[in-house]
Amino acid sequence: MCIRDRHWIDQRLTAVGNLLLTSWLVFSLAVLTNFEHETVAAWLAQPSVAVPMILMLISIFWHVRLGLQVLIEDYVHDDALQFAAMTVLNFYVVGGAVFGIFTVAKLAFTGAAA
Repeated sequence: MCIRDRHWIDQRLTAVGNLLLTSWLVFSLAVLTNFEHETVAAWLAQPSVAVPMILMLISIFWHVRLGLQVLIEDYVHDDALQFAAMTVLNFYVVGGAVFGIFTVAKLAFTGAAA
């Protein structure tokens, strides 16, 4: 299997994961009694909520990276600029994912926000 085929499959798998996990999120939020900070923080502190939330963050940021990588490869033709764009993209997606995971983990382990 060539790299392009694997990339295409990864995009489709993360898209399906995103669909399932965001559907779970919408449904879970719909059944909450209210959206006050304490209620949402207590909800997010549950392991059965924190784990899918972390999986959703990983899947979404991975999907973003895959999609934008294709965009950069297709439209940025200068090698140095392409390298710079990919570097910025990688820092952005890793930083965003780590920040989100840290926030969810902090709530899950301490029950306290920010």
